Amino acid sequence: MDRFSITIERQEQLEKLIREWGFMPFFKNVIGGFSIEEMTPPELLFGDESSNGPWQWKGPIIGNWESAYGKFLQKKAGYISLEWLPDFMNWRRWLYPLKKESKDTRHILDVLVANESMLSKQLKVASGFTLSRKRVCFNSDDSTPQINTHNGMAFDALIAQLQMGTHVCIADFEYLISKKGEPYGWGVARYCTPEAMYPDLFPLKDRVEGRTPRQSRERIVNHLQELFPDVERGKIERLV
Repeated sequence: MDRFSITIERQEQLEKLIREWGFMPFFKNVIGGFSIEEMTPPELLFGDESSNGPWQWKGPIIGNWESAYGKFLQKKAGYISLEWLPDFMNWRRWLYPLKKESKDTRHILDVLVANESMLSKQLKVASGFTLSRKRVCFNSDDSTPQINTHNGMAFDALIAQLQMGTHVCIADFEYLISKKGEPYGWGVARYCTPEAMYPDLFPLKDRVEGRTPRQSRERIVNHLQELFPDVERGKIERLV
C-alpha cells in the first residue's frame, strides 16, 4: 500500500504525518499498515539506551500542542490532530455518553476533574482501586475470598473506556530518575480531560460549526477515505 510505505525515523517526520493525516494509530489495527508500529523499524520503535524512538517521543509530541494522545482507536493508543479533535469528540461523546457509563467510571472522571491532572497510579488509588491485579480479596473478619471489583485490572478497563469516549486524554508521561539523573523505564501516564488540556476547543458546538455527531463521523470517514482510497470504507468506519 503506497500510502503506508513510509519509514518513520525522526520525531519531526511523525509529527508531520499527524498534521497531514489528522489520525495516527500507534499500534496495528483493522487497517493494515496504518500504524506507527508498522511504519517504524523494530529496533527504533521502543528506543534503547543510546537512542529514542516513537515510544519516547510521546511526551514531547503531546507537549508541542498540535495533537492529543490516548487510547482513542479500538482501545489502542493513537494521536489525533487538534484540527480534527473537535469532530472526533463530537462523535465519540455521543457514542459513549457519560450517562450510560458505570458509577465507577463516572467516579474516576469526577476525581480527575477535581484534581485537573493526575498520574495513573495516583488516580487509581484516589478513585478507590487497589494497585493489585488480583481478582479476589479476603474479608477482614474471616478467610472467605471475595470478588475484588475495585482492582487494578478493572481500573485499566474503565480509564480506557473514558479515553474511547474522549472524556479523558493523556497529558504527558513521567519517568523514574536514575542515580545519574537520567530518566528510565516505560513512563507513567498523566491523565487529564480535554477541557483542561485544550480549553480553546470548547464549546464543541462552535468548533464543529453546528455539525451533528453523525455528520462529524461522516466528515472524518470521508477525510480518511480521500487520503487512503485503497482502504475499504468499512475498515475506516470500524476504526472511527
